[in-house]
This record gives sequence, C-alpha cells and structure tokens, in this order.
Amino acid sequence: MDADRRDFLKTAGLGALAFSLGCASGGDLRAEEGGDGEPAPRTYALPPLPYPEDALEPDLEASVLRVHHDRHHAGYVKGLNGVLEALENARKESDFARIKNLSRDLAFHGSGHLLHALYWRSMTPDPAASPPASVAKVLGNHFGSVKGFLAQFTAAARKVEGSGWAVLAWEPLGRRLLVLQAEKHQNLAFWGAVPILVCDVWEHAYYDQYQNRRGDYVDAFVRRLDWNRVERGLDGVRKRGA
Repeated sequence: MDADRRDFLKTAGLGALAFSLGCASGGDLRAEEGGDGEPAPRTYALPPLPYPEDALEPDLEASVLRVHHDRHHAGYVKGLNGVLEALENARKESDFARIKNLSRDLAFHGSGHLLHALYWRSMTPDPAASPPASVAKVLGNHFGSVKGFLAQFTAAARKVEGSGWAVLAWEPLGRRLLVLQAEKHQNLAFWGAVPILVCDVWEHAYYDQYQNRRGDYVDAFVRRLDWNRVERGLDGVRKRGA
C-alpha cells in the first residue's frame, strides 16, 4: 500500500468524522462500552443552545433562534433516531424494500443534526474584533489573508442555490482548508473533510427576520463569528493528525 493511500485511510475515515461530531457537540466522544467491550451506540439528543436565546440580538432575534433550534434542529434529531429504528426493524425482518428512502433519510437527518450542532457553536455573544494570530496565520496560508477567506466564505453563503450551507472544512488528503457549499446536505459532501465552521442559509435560519435579504443575514453571522471556536477546531484537527 503506497504512502498516500495509507495517509488517506488514516485521516479521512472515522477519526475525521469523530472530530466533526465532537466539535459540533462540544462533548466527549469516547463511547460507552457495551457488555462485550465494544462501543455502545447512543441515542442522538438535541444539544442545548450554548447561550441564551436573546444573546445574539440584534443580529439574530430570540424568536428566530427559538424556532430554529426547538423545531427545526429538534426535527432532525427526531428524524435521525426514527430512521435508525426503521433500519433496525428492516434488518430484523429482512425487509429492505424501503432501503433507498431510508438511506436518503439517514443522510438528510444525520447531516442536518451535525451541521446545526456546529452552527450554534460557530457564533458567540462576545465576538472578537479579529481572529487570534494563530488563526490569521493559518487562513493567510490557505486563502491569502483573513480578508480573502471572509470574502470567499460570505460569497459562498450568499450564492448557495436554494437552501444549504457554507462550510469551512479541513481536507486531510490535500492538507488544506476549503470553503464548500452544501446546497442539499444529504447530497453534497467532500468525504473525509472535517467541518470547522458552518453558516446555515436555509430560509428558516433567517427569513422571519431578514426576509429575502440573505446577504444582510450572512453579514450578521460574520459579525458573531466565534474565532476562538475556529482556533480550537484547527487545533483539534492538527492534534488528531488530520
């Protein structure tokens, strides 16, 4: 096996995914062991907002966050647990007639849950005026400057067709940061890429406050960017060898 293949398998698999989920949840990803010593699967749960509902005002109103978190994000969590139960029943009954739809639902609800959990932590009530020097250096290496990164990221968020996301992700095979668009998060992916920062541009994230002024919402998101979280995310992928 050549060195590139070994590096890819090492960095683009479960380790990258585990970091994504850890970054999103802010929790400890070490799985509880089952009776046979193997990791025991957990039921997915809606994480609480990391700040009060009104903490991002006036950029994001409390009512917008409440509906977004308590209904939309909660819906993804409920859907994810439901589809996993349906898949378990299908295996028990050897009935895979719905496997196409169930596979699609698994990707839809699972990606929606992960991205929303990371979205809440991409913002902060107390944003810094500029990123830490270490983050500025990394962004400069990959995008030319912090300004260059923000220009590309905000353009990606504003120009997503329909509903979707703008994502800052670490791609371990090329060892580079990428800004990605996910127009439908159940369809588009860069396998092995680790999301560091995400901006939700589905209309439920902003329409009640900003109507069709998506650009104004994206500017508000950028004003609330949690640069310290970005720094911890970048440190995390480096420490994990990604």
